[in-house]
Amino acid sequence: MVLTNCILFNSNKKNTFRPQKKFNKGSKKYSLHKQAKGTLGSGNLKLAVQLPEEEELNQWLSIFVIDFTNKLNMIYASIQSVCTTNSCPVMNAGPKFEYHWSEKKSRKPKRLSAPDYIEKLLKWVDDQINDENIFPSDPELPYPRGFKNKIVSPIFKRLFRIFGHVYYSHFSTIREMGAEAHLNTLFKHFVYFTHEFNLIDEKELQPMQLLINKLCNFD
Repeated sequence: MVLTNCILFNSNKKNTFRPQKKFNKGSKKYSLHKQAKGTLGSGNLKLAVQLPEEEELNQWLSIFVIDFTNKLNMIYASIQSVCTTNSCPVMNAGPKFEYHWSEKKSRKPKRLSAPDYIEKLLKWVDDQINDENIFPSDPELPYPRGFKNKIVSPIFKRLFRIFGHVYYSHFSTIREMGAEAHLNTLFKHFVYFTHEFNLIDEKELQPMQLLINKLCNFD
């Protein structure tokens, strides 16, 4: 199965890692992020993703876009030395799921190595996060219409692909580093969040469905 996205960003960077985007201390997003971290500390991931009462949905979604992007960026950076154009000549999540990159003005999806694909993907996310018209830092400014379905959902769908590639192609490295529990917890948190707000279609989850069934309880 080949899945595509539709945005191109040119980048010649060899290092995919990007500095973490932080929330301004004292801002509404800072307070919400602190509240989310506090709830996460309880160990109840399903509770941690729920929208707090009287809080605005788009603010909550934007916080988790940034938080998951930062954390997944760190995970990928830790295995980047073994994810190369030689070891991973195609972006995939196992033998049955391959992801191609479609340039904005091109109809033909492009087959890229995993590191090249992930570099483009993370730059695409990063550019949106840093666009004040899409992710406004001023709480008085509105989010764009269709923020959840047109912006957040595609981002989560593509971040999921990085999880898929890391699990299928580099899990042994993660285990050797002693980061297995950390990755599993992050993925579980990510899946609960996407499930809570219906951000990823079921067909996109297929590569990781067995692990999702093992880690998550949606009863």
